[in-house]
Amino acid sequence: MSTTVLAVIGNPRPGSRTHRIARTVAAELRRALDLPATDLDEVDLAPFGPRVLDYEDTQVAHEVERVLAADVLVVASPTYKATYAGLLKAFLDRVGTGALTGSAVPVLLGGAPNHTLALDAHFTPLLAELGAATPTRGLFVLESELDGFEQTAAVWADRWARWLAPQAAALPAS
Repeated sequence: MSTTVLAVIGNPRPGSRTHRIARTVAAELRRALDLPATDLDEVDLAPFGPRVLDYEDTQVAHEVERVLAADVLVVASPTYKATYAGLLKAFLDRVGTGALTGSAVPVLLGGAPNHTLALDAHFTPLLAELGAATPTRGLFVLESELDGFEQTAAVWADRWARWLAPQAAALPAS
C-alpha cells in the first residue's frame, strides 16, 4: 500500500495563490517521501462554494471521503480575519471529531506577519480536533515570500517529511 498525499485548498477563488502553495507543498512532500506522482492529489473547494453546506451533495461527500482516506493532508487557506477561510471551515465541519487518521500540515497564506499566530492558535487545533496528527509546525507564507516559495517548500519538506509519513504518525512532535 502506498502513501497518499492530498492537498485541500480552502480558498473560495479558483486558481488562487493559496492553491499554488498547497500544490507546491504537497508536491515537495511527495518528492521528499519518494512517492510516485500518482500519489499526489487535491481537493479544491473553490468549485463547490456554498455546496459544502449542502449535506445532500454527493460530490462534496465524495471529497470528504477522499480526505478521510488520505495518509498526509496539506490543508491550505488564505488568512481571513486572523484565521482560516469560512469555506474551509464549512467543509471540515463535515468531518467527524477524531475521524482523520493520518498526518496534516496546516498552511496559511497571509499579507502580514502579525497573523502568523493564527496557525498555532486556530488552525492546528482544528486539525487535531478532527484527529489528524500534526507532528510538525505548519507553514505561514507571507504574500511577499511567494517568489521563490518552491525552494522554501523543498527545504521544509526535506526537513519534516519523515515525521509526516504514516509510520511516523504515532511519534511525538519534536
